[in-house]
Amino acid sequence: MKITIVGANGKIGKLLVSLLKENGNHLVQAMVRKEEQKKYFKEIGVETVLADLEGKVDEIAEAIKGSDAVVFTAGSGGHTGADKTLLVDLDGAVKTIEAAEQVGASRFIMVSALQAHNRENWNKNIKHYYVAKHYADRILAESSLNYTIIRPGALLDKHGTGKITAAENLQRGSIPREDVAAVIVASLTEENTFKRSFDLVSGNTPIREALRSI
Repeated sequence: MKITIVGANGKIGKLLVSLLKENGNHLVQAMVRKEEQKKYFKEIGVETVLADLEGKVDEIAEAIKGSDAVVFTAGSGGHTGADKTLLVDLDGAVKTIEAAEQVGASRFIMVSALQAHNRENWNKNIKHYYVAKHYADRILAESSLNYTIIRPGALLDKHGTGKITAAENLQRGSIPREDVAAVIVASLTEENTFKRSFDLVSGNTPIREALRSI
């Protein structure tokens, strides 16, 4: 399977690229926004393509052409304003969904946010972020793609445990980015995640087992 990672230069993106490369079962392509971001991936022997999520759908489609699967891990980042969040986390995601449909990349995995589907539980301080995630997720679920929407809790920069809790509704929790990346890898081929959305936090159940019990 050829997989394009959108937002490959981010923290989850880099971890995911490394895991997939180590896995060896898939051909990995990193999609980045800036020419200088190519260097890291070239050094580890990963193919890269340039595309801007604020650009045209056709440009994104050209970048992901030939992909069997697309993983959307991109985000505007916490240092930007609400306008950029809507342009990247919402419109950029929707453009990528449209591009994936256009090129026939049937599998699509979205990295969202815990409880993005439940307006009552949104953090009011970053409501614009949840709005972006909520509607991007809804548009993906209504698309023709074989999707999985992963909604992780607070993201941690520490080593993963390989054990998680995954369910349709989890109120709170956190999870290492390493474990999120590992869940993405497992979800690519785990049929129980197809056409499914779920919250994700650290837990006591091995990843594959947890995904098969959602």
